[in-house]
Amino acid sequence: MSETMKPVINLADVPLRDNGHGDKFEAKIGSFGRSIGSAGIGAMLHVVPPGKTAFPFHAHHQTHELFLILEGEGTYRFGGERYPVKAGDVCAAPTGGPETAHQIINTGSVPLRYLGISASPGNTEVVEYPDSGKFAVTSRYDWATGKGGVRFVGRPEDSIDYWDGE
Repeated sequence: MSETMKPVINLADVPLRDNGHGDKFEAKIGSFGRSIGSAGIGAMLHVVPPGKTAFPFHAHHQTHELFLILEGEGTYRFGGERYPVKAGDVCAAPTGGPETAHQIINTGSVPLRYLGISASPGNTEVVEYPDSGKFAVTSRYDWATGKGGVRFVGRPEDSIDYWDGE
């Protein structure tokens, strides 16, 4: 840890950026684990307006996540089930396929604030999106800059033959 890096941050001081798409996806999100010296675990603050969700319904193959609801209320989609959540609830999101796909939707009347904590054994990941039938593969990809490594989003039916172009 550098001498200028502090191992403590107040959630009110986490820099947030806009994240969203279309009518369903809207949130302010801020990653802060690395900024306080915690490189081995991900930590992100999510602030989701009423009626919105931060991310599509998805399942990680490598990254384990859990969510701590800080304020507001919503619905936690997990596999084929839906669970009401409120401040103080903790939601597990283990690795897997569609049976562990997850999404938090703000069904309340005030912003839903929650922490996402994640642990991954490496920097390679496959994510499935059951609602849209797509998947994403990343390896050595720098999310902060959007550069480097490999990032591919597609659908299984778009796969080409292993020997294509050889």
